[in-house]
Amino acid sequence: MIKSEYLLLLIGMGLVTYIPRWVPIFFLSRRELPPWFAEWLDLIPVAILSALVFPELVTGGSPRFLDLFRPQFVVAVPTFLFALKTRSLGGTVVTGMLLFWLAEKFI
Repeated sequence: MIKSEYLLLLIGMGLVTYIPRWVPIFFLSRRELPPWFAEWLDLIPVAILSALVFPELVTGGSPRFLDLFRPQFVVAVPTFLFALKTRSLGGTVVTGMLLFWLAEKFI
């Protein structure tokens, strides 16, 4: 049998996850957002992804130091250029995987 503490914990975690997503949708869904605000909101996922990925690409070691010749960064640049040119998610994934495999073999 599930202890009541676990059940309360699960319900609490669900509410903490659900409420911050529901509140903006509830209040903003009936309003027209200004174009500048909508454009700004479109940039948030890119900014978050960049903040998460970029340090892993250009830093290494312990303590952390700048290393622009890491295989991850060397592969990321041509993969990014391929993604910009083709706009193909599948092609970008395959290209990145292939380039990373080649970098592991030769670098």
